Amino acid sequence: MSLPWLESVPVWGETAKGKPVEAPRRFAAVFWGNGVNVKHWGARETPEGMVFNKSLRPLEPLKEHIHVFQDLWNPTSQIGPGGHFSKMNVLSGLKVKQTTTDVEVGTTMDQLMAQKLGHETPLPSLVLGTEGPSYGTDTGYTAMYSAHISWTSPTTPAPKEIYPQLAFDRLFQDGSARKQDRSILDLVLADAKSLQTKLSQHDTRKLGEYLTSVRELEQRIDRAQQISTKEGGWQPAVQVPTLQRPDRNIPTSPKEHLTLMLDLMVLALQMDKTRVATFMMTNDLSQMNFGYLGDIQGGQHENSHHANNPQKLDMYQRTNEHLVSLWADALTKMHNTKEGERSLLENSMVLLCSSLMDGNSHDSTKLPVVLAGRGGGTIRPGKFHDFSKAPNRKLCRLHLAILERMGVKMEKFGDAESPMSEIG
Repeated sequence: MSLPWLESVPVWGETAKGKPVEAPRRFAAVFWGNGVNVKHWGARETPEGMVFNKSLRPLEPLKEHIHVFQDLWNPTSQIGPGGHFSKMNVLSGLKVKQTTTDVEVGTTMDQLMAQKLGHETPLPSLVLGTEGPSYGTDTGYTAMYSAHISWTSPTTPAPKEIYPQLAFDRLFQDGSARKQDRSILDLVLADAKSLQTKLSQHDTRKLGEYLTSVRELEQRIDRAQQISTKEGGWQPAVQVPTLQRPDRNIPTSPKEHLTLMLDLMVLALQMDKTRVATFMMTNDLSQMNFGYLGDIQGGQHENSHHANNPQKLDMYQRTNEHLVSLWADALTKMHNTKEGERSLLENSMVLLCSSLMDGNSHDSTKLPVVLAGRGGGTIRPGKFHDFSKAPNRKLCRLHLAILERMGVKMEKFGDAESPMSEIG
């Protein structure tokens, strides 16, 4: 079981020469499908600084760690028919091949990082989601495109884990403790007690909080499985047959599912199990239902096509705000996780994006893009960037800048030949 950053451990706290060791940089991309309500998305610049529009207000306590971008895009998303599948290149910037068989997009930025840095951590990358793939076709494309933003090669999507228990097991070996009805902490309790005698008071408290958070996450996963087994409820659009995975279940509550996966992503980065993660909160063309927020009816994709109907537009807006709020909660946990002089959030870069701006019109000529974190001190956030009049507003310029900060030097990426300089 990996440990969080502890100042008392020499290999983490300082070098043999007494110089502080910086925590590693991490990257995560968080995505949801079907765009945003353009009337309330984004931010604006004022003499007093950046002001969030309604959808981003859950990020207010974290404003000094946030970049908001306006009018970035992937020009290749305009190639090909249809409103969805040709747009699913948000992390590669390359053309989505119109095909129902031999899929092709492009190796994505997260997987280039994993190829370069993956040998330094137990997991090269962690790829999470909540909904499985759909196997239909439309306008000459396979619907499989809608379920993947991470690609290990131009023709291979990265396997995406949608089951919280299986994702947890990946972080803690093979799940043998769970199979024996034991906590993973039972296996490391003696080592933890021995380690505590060597830690500072601050690190002893930090270790205790970390172990408690792991156990709490275990218990939440167990509860979610027990409830879903008894009651049924919301399931992904395509399910793995029950006979293949009799002891794994999707949480009944979409909110619990989303929150568990975000917490697992944060935990993986905190433990340094991986330094690269992606999480699809929803697929594109998602049928996830947010009825637990109140009188919201229909799936997310259905409500994105609001046609300016006040009732549907209100449901779509509340869904947008809710997803931002869940993302903000995960960022807050990262902000509260200290690693030496910085926090986990400050040592990371966490991207929020969708493949569409206006889900109602399938507009991808500009995209909703927000970046959180400071990249280990290499980024100066707290800014709003308006690229609406910029001659080069390619999203891949931002990706290229992030790749550089993760130690992946490239002359070009996707359709970009120069990194964005505005972030740092």
